[in-house]
Formats: sequence, C-alpha cells, structure tokens
Amino acid sequence: MKAQFKRVLLKVSGEALAGEKKFGLDYNIVESICKAIKEVHDLGVEVAVVVGGGNFFRGRSSGSMDRTRADHIGMLATVMNALSLADGLEALGVPVRVQTAIAMQQIAEPYIRNKAVRHLEKGRVVVFGCGTGNPFFSTDTASALRAAEIDADIFMKATMADGVYDKDPNVYDDAVRYNDITFAAVLNQDLHVMDTTATALCKENDLPIMVFSMKDPANIVRAITEKDFGTIVHN
Repeated sequence: MKAQFKRVLLKVSGEALAGEKKFGLDYNIVESICKAIKEVHDLGVEVAVVVGGGNFFRGRSSGSMDRTRADHIGMLATVMNALSLADGLEALGVPVRVQTAIAMQQIAEPYIRNKAVRHLEKGRVVVFGCGTGNPFFSTDTASALRAAEIDADIFMKATMADGVYDKDPNVYDDAVRYNDITFAAVLNQDLHVMDTTATALCKENDLPIMVFSMKDPANIVRAITEKDFGTIVHN
C-alpha cells in the first residue's frame, strides 16, 4: 500500500470512541482505532489527531449551565479521550505526544505549534486536546485550525456517514452522495459537513477536507491509501 498524503490531521469524535455504548470509552473500539493509526503511521505518514469529547459531555446540551463553563467541561472531556488514545498507541509501540490548548503540564504538553511540527517530523503521533482552548468553538474548528497551523495536506473528518450527501441519508432514501464538492457549494446549500466557522477556515486556507465513515476503523487506512474514498471538499 502507498499513502496519498505525507501529513494528515485526523478528527475523531468522542462518540466514535464510545461505540455502541454511546457513553464513555469502548476499549475495543479505542484499540481498533489505534491499530488503524499505527498502520497509517507505519506507511510513513505524519499523523496528528484532534479528539472530541461528546462521549463524556456535550456543552451545547447542558441545559441551563453557563455556556462558557459547559464548554470548559467539554474541553476536559477531550483530554480524557486524548490520553486514552495515547495509551492505546503506546501499547502498540507507536511514539505519541499529547498536547493541550489549556495548560496541564503534569499530564500533557502545552500546545506549541513548532514543537508539534517537530514531533511529527520525528515520527511521533501528536494528539491535540482541549479544542482551541476557547469556549464557543467546536472541535471541528479546532481541527481546521490545527490542520492549517501544522501545514497538513488534508483534514480527515471521520464521521458516522460515508461522505457528504445532498440531504440526510438517514431520512431520505433518495439522498445522493458526492464524490467531491466545493466549499462554496457546502456553504450555499447549508450541508452541515461541519460548523460554518470550520468550513470557512478551511476554505480560506485552501485546506481540503475528506469526510468518511468511522463505522469501521480500518477506513482510516483506506482513506489514506485509496483514491475516491469518502467525499473530498475543496476549493
């Protein structure tokens, strides 16, 4: 197998780590995801990961809680997931570093762009926690930001859908999947590939997004090695 990309940013949702449990961590799923990341790493690809926290806490669903505080709790949830992925990767012999946008030096490195790039160049997987470190910004936006900062070739968004559709495939049987689509079309048609801030950031930085299904963790490898996999969003 040959990789299509040299450096990638992979976004893994918290929900993906929970599997069918829907809450917390399914360690069999975590192990499967880590094995797929190792396989990509073994191909010589530099891999950075942004992980969500929705399997533990969703700030936007926190009811009457102050939004800023709720988002801070959500950021802490992403750190638990980041450490879990790091542990799984280390168990497979993959060198890994966790960096967080909120300083917590006892358990992770603070996010420093040049240090993150240096880790990637040395063959280490870097897992980013805490999103952007700011409330009101999603982990999709954090993924777009980190991908732009580290000069990733592509932002790989692993979701529960196998690509971008013209309408919700879970509701409409006649929904059509796109092989590729422009950022402008995504924004104009309000297709909800990710939040508009993240989409606009990728558009402005000419950073393509690959949307693919995470139902099978092996799809991470297929997304790296197979052409026309998932949906590519581009300028």
